[in-house]
Amino acid sequence: LAAPAEDAAFVQAEWGELSLRWELHTEFVTWSFLRRLQAAQLAELGGGEPPKAAEQLPAAWREALPGQALTGVHLWAVPRPAGGGQGLLHALFGESPGVTGSRVISHGSDLHTDLRLRADGCLRVLVLTGEEGPGAATPRRLGRLVQRVLEVETYRMAALLGLPAARQVARWLDRGEAELAALAQAIGSAARADEPALLDRLTRLAAELEGLYAGTHTRFSASAAYDELVRQRLADMAEVRIEGMQSLRDFMDRRYAPAMATCRSADRRQAALSARIARVAELLRTRVEVEQQHSSRELLAAMNRRQGLQLKLQSTVEGLSVAAITYYVVGLVGYVVKGAHGLGWPLGVEASMAIAVPVVALIVWAGLQRLHHRIVDTDAPPPPNLQEK
Repeated sequence: LAAPAEDAAFVQAEWGELSLRWELHTEFVTWSFLRRLQAAQLAELGGGEPPKAAEQLPAAWREALPGQALTGVHLWAVPRPAGGGQGLLHALFGESPGVTGSRVISHGSDLHTDLRLRADGCLRVLVLTGEEGPGAATPRRLGRLVQRVLEVETYRMAALLGLPAARQVARWLDRGEAELAALAQAIGSAARADEPALLDRLTRLAAELEGLYAGTHTRFSASAAYDELVRQRLADMAEVRIEGMQSLRDFMDRRYAPAMATCRSADRRQAALSARIARVAELLRTRVEVEQQHSSRELLAAMNRRQGLQLKLQSTVEGLSVAAITYYVVGLVGYVVKGAHGLGWPLGVEASMAIAVPVVALIVWAGLQRLHHRIVDTDAPPPPNLQEK
């Protein structure tokens, strides 16, 4: 057979007695081999090793297939024997207590399997078809049933690929949740000096969780999608349980559904732990902000106290400045009066200086106050613009 094109997603061909179908999926490929049983082979089906389509494939060819086998199914679709199918069931499944039995194709055909792997790594499925009445298995209806059965097993195994990751995640989450609980308690009673260490532990825990989430979320999402496909195919089969046997859906609910619940639980726990880490981080940030605000208030109070002291010191300096300037100005007035005394100034030097002291002091004080107000008005912020409504 020629190799399929690189962009091909589906190939169907005839290979001797076999009909071959190859289909490319997102994560895997499926090979289907169909072979029509002859009358003699139908007789062999009830005793000894049953004939299989894969027997027609060269062993070297099978071994040369790339990748790893995810699952394998041997499915026989044969007319229901006149005396019932108990002999075929015993020949294919032996004394297995877990054989399922359900009516399909308008309740006219029987579907049996035990979902147990044999030595060749494949499980077995038997379809006993009805040949008459409204439940007759026409080629189209039988083909749809076979495809759904194969897809149920394929998607079931693909969905179970998330189970090992879920178990690994569950072990880590047990430790991560305990560590987060310890961090939350420590934050409530920690001193300010311990906060950097707590923040470092919280950051490392968040980084580990994000790395774990990034590595498993895609797997869990794929498992959820495959699980939905399994349930859709089971619903499309419209099984009706055979009295005394469990249906394929019942088997799935007992054996397969808990595994999917484990995957969903692990995914939800990851998301919940991430949200809890975010809340604890917000709590720690709030604590730090409150302490920073408290420190800011203390700093502002200290600045106000220093400013008050500076104002008092400034007032003292201004008073001394008034006295010093007045002293020097009055001294200058004394020199002026001495010079003016010869020109007929009526008052003596001492009297003139005594009169000049309060006048000069008042003028100097007023000048300093005016200068002070001018500086304050220059540094003050402009008033906001008010718009009339």
